[in-house]
Amino acid sequence: MIQLKKAQVKIVSVLIALVFVGSVVALALTQSGTGVASAASSSNVGVVDYRQFTTLKIYTDAEAEMQKAVQQAQQEFNEKSANMSDEEKQAYYQQTMERLQQQNTDLMEPVQKQVEDAVKAIAEAKGLSVVLNKDTVVYGGTDITQDVIKKLSK
Repeated sequence: MIQLKKAQVKIVSVLIALVFVGSVVALALTQSGTGVASAASSSNVGVVDYRQFTTLKIYTDAEAEMQKAVQQAQQEFNEKSANMSDEEKQAYYQQTMERLQQQNTDLMEPVQKQVEDAVKAIAEAKGLSVVLNKDTVVYGGTDITQDVIKKLSK
C-alpha cells in the first residue's frame, strides 16, 4: 500500500474536497435544464443561462457555507485520523466525504428551488409555455435570464 506523509494526505484531501464541491455545484447548475433542443424564435419559448446565477448572493452564501464545512471537516479529519491506520483513515475519509456530499445537497436544494420558482414566475408572467437551458438552444427563444436575476436579487 502507498505510504503518504501527513502533509501529502492533507493536500490530497483538500484538493479532492474542492474538486468535489466544484463538481457538485456545476452539476446542480446544469440539472435545471438538460437535453438537446433547438427553439425557433417563438414568443412562447424562453431560455435561461443558469451559469449566470453563480454570482448571486444565494449561491455565493451557500458556496461560502460549504467551504467552511469543507475546512472544518478537513481539520476534524486531520485531528481524528492522526493515530489511525491507513485502512481506518480511508474509511473515515469516505465517511467524511459522504457527509460533505449530503451537506452540499442540503445547502443547494433550497437554492435550486428558489431558482426554479423564479424561472416559473417569470415564465408565467411573460406567457412562456416552455423554458430551456440556454446551452441547449441553438437558435431563438426569449432570454429571461436577467429577469430571473432581478427577481432573485430582491
